[in-house]
Amino acid sequence: MIQRAPKKRRPGRRLNQGRAPVALLLPSLLGLAFLVLPVVGLLVRTPWSRLTTDIAATDTWTALRLSLECATAATGFSIFLGVPLAWLLARTDMPGRGVARSLVAVPLVLPPVVGGMALLLVLGRNGILGIYLDRWFGITLPFTTPGVIVAETFVALPFLVISVETALHALDASLEEAAATSGAGRWQIFRWITLPNLLPAIGAGAVLSWARALGEFGATITFAGDFPGTTQTMPLAVYLAFEDDPQSAIVLSLVLLAVSIALLALLRDRLFTRV
Repeated sequence: MIQRAPKKRRPGRRLNQGRAPVALLLPSLLGLAFLVLPVVGLLVRTPWSRLTTDIAATDTWTALRLSLECATAATGFSIFLGVPLAWLLARTDMPGRGVARSLVAVPLVLPPVVGGMALLLVLGRNGILGIYLDRWFGITLPFTTPGVIVAETFVALPFLVISVETALHALDASLEEAAATSGAGRWQIFRWITLPNLLPAIGAGAVLSWARALGEFGATITFAGDFPGTTQTMPLAVYLAFEDDPQSAIVLSLVLLAVSIALLALLRDRLFTRV
């Protein structure tokens, strides 16, 4: 009896593709609607007739420019501090590593206003470190533009650290071991083997950090205050406009939404797996 060869599966086709079970379909659609409907509501209620006027306002562009600059600076600091910290947590046996890893995640669960208050107690003029920064170097961080960057870095840094540390755990250690066997030093291994393999994770973590910094509100207003042109970022401008002019707040929210969507459109291939 002649047996037929088993049918070959198309390359790239997954076994779990097909019709979704009803038990999963309903909650998944509800979840999607829960995420999409508020955005749709924002678009529906946008006062399109005054869109150009509100966007062209000087205060809007000042707040947007400040938001973009501070979020970018905070992301830069997150990369500078976060990549070495992630390597330390993933590749060393330092005492208290588990505690350090837990502390890194604290800003993720800490209410932003509490985070801003904590920054004030440490870096304020009478803070634990701030008093010496002011007395010895004349540096004052609260209620300044650098203060905005500090607050945004505080809430954004964990995203970078967690992303890079996860990638380090998944990295094939045989490449580094082969380089070490060939006589390469630790810095050479990190520079030529580890870092290039971490670039996708650093990119994804940087995008998440940037988005988190761009939308930061609680820590910023508590630690840096709300001074137009100096510390008033777009989220703060939206909040204040909502109290006096809700229509203007909707327009400002639409601007932030457009920036976020543009970012996702540019970097979606770095964040999501292709199918």
